[in-house]
Amino acid sequence: MAPIKNGRLLFNDVPTGYPEPGKTTVYDESQTIDLDGVSLNGGVLVKILVISIDPYLRGKMRKPDPSNKSYSATFALGEPIANFGVGVVLRSENAKAKPGDHLYGTYPFQDYAVLPNVDQLLLLKNEEKLPWAAYVGAIGMPGQTAWTGWKEYAAPEKGDVVFVTAASGPVGAFVVQLAKLQGLKVIASAGTDEKVAFVKSIGADVAFNYKTTSTSEVLHREGPINIYWDNVGGESLDAALANAANGARFLECGMISQYNATPYTLMNLMAIVRNALHLHGVLVMQLLPKYRDEFYREVPGMVARGEIKYIEDAKRGLEWAGHAISDVQQGKNHGKSVIIVNEE
Repeated sequence: MAPIKNGRLLFNDVPTGYPEPGKTTVYDESQTIDLDGVSLNGGVLVKILVISIDPYLRGKMRKPDPSNKSYSATFALGEPIANFGVGVVLRSENAKAKPGDHLYGTYPFQDYAVLPNVDQLLLLKNEEKLPWAAYVGAIGMPGQTAWTGWKEYAAPEKGDVVFVTAASGPVGAFVVQLAKLQGLKVIASAGTDEKVAFVKSIGADVAFNYKTTSTSEVLHREGPINIYWDNVGGESLDAALANAANGARFLECGMISQYNATPYTLMNLMAIVRNALHLHGVLVMQLLPKYRDEFYREVPGMVARGEIKYIEDAKRGLEWAGHAISDVQQGKNHGKSVIIVNEE
């Protein structure tokens, strides 16, 4: 077979604010690949089907600086960015994967990839016959984040009140539904009326648009809160601190309001001491080994049965990945943002 195009999304420039498609990232079609002849070196050739777009990618778009430590490494300038995805094996020289197998793990943003080591990839059985994109959303890293963080830190009790920010997103929506499955009262915020409607549809008792309604007033009226799942930081975190019950658990998962803006000064930090609050940073890669088997045993069936619902914001083609990254940072997506790279 003659070489074919192997499109890629390259990290081109460190952004100072929101990532800009065509500047921060550049779609490149200059590379080709011979699917029959490319050397595998004991690995596998994968056609990438779907790749996840997540808020944390912004943190990887920074200059390498030993003084600026983070839980994830920087992207390399001039190289494809990477994130969680699902691919199908086309050729294999590894006994752990055969042609036709579907593998979940970290992939470069390109059409095809030769992976020398499949040990870090998960073979997906997909007995429920769910769309592959579900495996980068509710059954992927966002779902894993919600499941493991909730199991490890929430310590829910009967009568607890839960507050979830960015509640229409893939992590927040999963948390809302976990809390409702346990019979808890859920307060949830989102950034548009359309997103608020979705959050109500999955069971939130109180859902509001934080851009048009005061978070502090809602929490003062509906709280105090016992569990806070934070995807936003900033003013929402400050309001949660001011309206927390004694001994409340704060699960700090993300702070997207701060990723592209001037840091917000918190005014209610003394509440941590006054109300003996418990603050936990939620990092899925630290928690997943403990809960991985349980997650894949329970969650695919829950999604298939409709116990965990999700919505998806899909763009087709790697050329749109830069736009999707920008949309997620600005909250323009509605549902789990994914790139459909190739059809089966």
